[in-house]
Amino acid sequence: MSDLGTRRRVRRFTVGAVVVLALAGMNGPWLYRFGSEKYHQYAINRPEYKAKNGHWDIVNVPREFRQNTIHGALLQTGKVLLVAGSGNNLDNFDAKNFRSVVWDPVKNTYQEIRTPSDLFCTGQIHLANGNLLFAGGTKRYEKLKGDVTKAGGLMVVHNEDPDKPITLSAGTRFTGKQNHKTFVSKDPVTVAPAKKIFDRKTGKFLRTEASLGRIYVEAQKSGTKYETGYQENYRVQGLTGSDTHNVYGIANKLGLDKKDFQGIRQAYEFNPYTQKFTKVASMNEARWYPTLARLADGRVLALSGLDDIGQIVPGKSEIYDPKTKTWKYSGKIRQFPTYPAVFQLPDGTFFYSGSNAGYGPADVGRAPGIWHFDTNKFAKLPGLDDANLMETSGAVLLPPAQDETFMVVGGGGIGESPKSSSKTRIIDLTAKNPQFVDGPELEKGTRYPELSVLPDDTVLITGGSQDYRGPSSENILQARIYDAKTGKMRRVADPEVGRNYHSGSILLPDGRVITFGGDSLFADKAKSRPGVFEQRLEIYTPPYLYRDSRPSLTSGPSTVKLGATVTFATKYASAIKTARLIHPSSTTHVTDVEQRSIALTLKKTKDGTGIEVTVPNNRDMVPAGWYMFFVTDDQGTPSKALWVRVR
Repeated sequence: MSDLGTRRRVRRFTVGAVVVLALAGMNGPWLYRFGSEKYHQYAINRPEYKAKNGHWDIVNVPREFRQNTIHGALLQTGKVLLVAGSGNNLDNFDAKNFRSVVWDPVKNTYQEIRTPSDLFCTGQIHLANGNLLFAGGTKRYEKLKGDVTKAGGLMVVHNEDPDKPITLSAGTRFTGKQNHKTFVSKDPVTVAPAKKIFDRKTGKFLRTEASLGRIYVEAQKSGTKYETGYQENYRVQGLTGSDTHNVYGIANKLGLDKKDFQGIRQAYEFNPYTQKFTKVASMNEARWYPTLARLADGRVLALSGLDDIGQIVPGKSEIYDPKTKTWKYSGKIRQFPTYPAVFQLPDGTFFYSGSNAGYGPADVGRAPGIWHFDTNKFAKLPGLDDANLMETSGAVLLPPAQDETFMVVGGGGIGESPKSSSKTRIIDLTAKNPQFVDGPELEKGTRYPELSVLPDDTVLITGGSQDYRGPSSENILQARIYDAKTGKMRRVADPEVGRNYHSGSILLPDGRVITFGGDSLFADKAKSRPGVFEQRLEIYTPPYLYRDSRPSLTSGPSTVKLGATVTFATKYASAIKTARLIHPSSTTHVTDVEQRSIALTLKKTKDGTGIEVTVPNNRDMVPAGWYMFFVTDDQGTPSKALWVRVR
């Protein structure tokens, strides 16, 4: 019986083994992936791995607060404003479903914010009082060639009457005097009275000069037969009396080619405490994809953008005054592509890195350089051997800001180009003859990299795609930390969520970094399936937060003046080695011209119970506003930030 039982057990074991091996043969790849994933999760969660590489965590966002986030900004309340607007979704745009959410990273709570206009692809920046200024956004979505069914384009309305303005409502019809084709305006327009021209010496009246207004028009009916390919004068239907000959339209080509996005003039201030948008005066120019940059006196400069008929704003910059909440032209003409990365420098000039979001002529305004705003002169900077790959690159002022050294990361070819760059480029603007030099190489060509300055004078580089707007299969699931002191870069923990077009990253007051967005055109490499907007948030905890202890600040002033020396209490005074003011981010389309880490001179108090820090006395280097005040110890571990307002 014993031998028989043994033989039966052996037979059962043999049959079972064959079945297991057969199943393994059929499911080997799945079993391998399952095992690899299990081991990967085990490996990245080991304490020693986190201490060296950091760790990523996906944030659990309740379904009702998930959105297609396009813009992000850290508020001095410690919360994060995430703005979607229509979120690059035409259905949302048509339904006027414009969204924004305020997220509390400490409590992981959310509040939806009423958003008054489509702030999709707006410009945003912090004001000195802590409010956020938003300017521009979307008036009309683009239509790709093939989707355009009605011929359309720019109509210039002329008013030759010197005694009165003329207002034409949306729906006004224009009929060609020669081609007899009729086009309908999509928006209202008001044209000022004609200008009276006088002889300067004699004061004698010479002539009138027509005033001009611009509108977008479409043919009444669909089809190629309504296209025009030449300049034509158009009668304005519905006018009477002298208006019939004083007011007319002129248009060149009105066709079925691609129609670009069109911008709006509206501007708003967002109050972090009331969490409301308040309308302020509109800009003189409509802008879609504009950059907002601070001037030393706290006013704001608006640059570039597509206007209300989808054309690049031809170099007209304008200035917002927070005191009067109004705009006026700067008088300085400098054309850039959309979302130009333009940074305020300590001497009152601006550095343009060459990084941009794309729209605009291929041969105008793309070279990096120093813009002397007062004189409107522009000095180009040499050294880029891939200057044609600056589009969708990231740019950052390396810490500390006093070094005036910038890094440009990745980028791609102009337009819908498959080309991408794996380079980083460094330029020291304090050098006698500044020029770009190559920094550490990335593993892959990278468009849309996200860059966040950290409190220990390093920069987190993460995300991106090898191709124009994805596809998501081309997302780069890698992260690196660049050390500004040594010039070295190393791989750290890989993110789980891919980020490409319409993505961003923001340093939080506790030293972690939040990433958001990602808008792939396609889901697969073959570009046969449409992409899905990435609505998840993911937080990176850097290696410095996995050490045994971190310094802390127990008290200190909440307001400081330029050039002032102030005291902060801490029991870690003997271990603290650096002090930094880090300006909060406001980011979109890999463009964040606000973040900067400013080194403060540091010494311990005589009684050893605190530290004394001195703020640089330069309002171009330290723009007025709210900052995160970090200190780091002798291991490079940062404190949690205290919020400090620089007046």
